[in-house]
Amino acid sequence: MLKIAFAPIYRYELPPGHRFPMEKYEILPEQLLYEGTVRPDNFFEPQPIDEPTILLTHEAEYWQKLKCQTLNVKEIRAIGFPMTPRLVERGRYIAAGTIGCALYARQHGVSLNIAGGTHHSFSYKGEGFCVFNDIAIAANYLLHHGLSRQILVVDLDVHQGNGTAQIFENEPKVFTFSMHGEKNYPVRKERSDLDIGLPDGTEDAAYLRILRDTLPRLLDSVQPDFVFYQSGVDVLATDKLGRLSLSLAGCKERDHFVLETCRRHQIPVAVSMGGGYSERLSHIIEAHANTYRLAQELFF
Repeated sequence: MLKIAFAPIYRYELPPGHRFPMEKYEILPEQLLYEGTVRPDNFFEPQPIDEPTILLTHEAEYWQKLKCQTLNVKEIRAIGFPMTPRLVERGRYIAAGTIGCALYARQHGVSLNIAGGTHHSFSYKGEGFCVFNDIAIAANYLLHHGLSRQILVVDLDVHQGNGTAQIFENEPKVFTFSMHGEKNYPVRKERSDLDIGLPDGTEDAAYLRILRDTLPRLLDSVQPDFVFYQSGVDVLATDKLGRLSLSLAGCKERDHFVLETCRRHQIPVAVSMGGGYSERLSHIIEAHANTYRLAQELFF
């Protein structure tokens, strides 16, 4: 059975006019239920990760600042959300959701988190709407508990996974692959194990050709026994922050290729949603919903 992580706290109340589309975390599961892609029993509600799990990935000083709400104005501005205890709690739930997805994926081949993909969180700081790095936390959880020997992170959000790259820069058991807009945020890129920077305006054909040339080679060379997939839909031409030009069909084909490649190689894959900032919320929901439809179709 397809298992999907979702908790009501995923939708965090933001001040009016904030550009982050929190509504998607409520509407996406409703859409999947309405259309019959999933049933209520496909969902599981994670519980927040504990401090020892946080400290496998994040530095104690950063965690203390979050826990005690002592980040300075510059640090809060870098994250981009108003800082409250509830925001920190939300991040703990999201990271727990990705850990749960990793465990379910080991059983069923695939599992998806309605939120997550918070790849701009470093070991020692947050930025870009990211407080904790859910994929890094889940990867370290698997390694710490002896549940994986080699992990591949496939990050196809339009923004480089700079936090993930920093966290694993000296960890050979986690290979980080980021394919992103070269001229997009962050201005200062970190060094992933493999970075592919794409020019502004890259369309379906060029994007998919590069992905099809790259991912199978990585599976052969890295030999992962687990994949974390950051499936941000800010690659769409309609995205306000993206600067690439994929169509909905191209974005769906991207997800199909990643999921089918993992399935064919019998490598479990945990999927985090990542970014999406199209003007019309319906474009964001449809692009994300395609990922779930494909997971259900390909694996079950």
